[in-house]
Amino acid sequence: QVQLAESGGGLVQPGGSLRLSCAASETLTKITSMAWYRQSPGNQRDMVALLVGGGSTIYAESVKGRFTVSRDSATNTLYLQMNRLRPEDTAVYYCNVQTMGVSSPIDHWGQGTQVTVSS
Repeated sequence: QVQLAESGGGLVQPGGSLRLSCAASETLTKITSMAWYRQSPGNQRDMVALLVGGGSTIYAESVKGRFTVSRDSATNTLYLQMNRLRPEDTAVYYCNVQTMGVSSPIDHWGQGTQVTVSS
C-alpha cells in the first residue's frame, strides 16, 4: 500500500507563504492525477489544485493566482506553494494521487497537514 506523507504546514500570518510537500513511500506508476485538497471543521473536503497528465493544472477559484501546484518527477514529490495566505485558507491540507488500477482508478491519500493563517 502506497503511503503519502505531507509536510510543511504550520502557523503563518495573513499575507505570508507556506510550501507544502507530499512524498510517496514508493515510486508510483500509472498516475492519472495528483492533487491537493483541504478540509476545515464542519466542511467537506474540497479540491484546491489538480495536476493532470501533460502538466495541465486546475485551481479552485479562491486560490487562483496565489497557489501553485508542481511535481518533481525524479523524487515523486508533489508541492503546493501558497502565497498571500488568508485566514480562510486555514484547513487541513491533504495530498491525493490517483492511479489506474486493473479496472478502476485508485485514490491514495496522505494523513494531512494543518495550515493555520492567523495574526
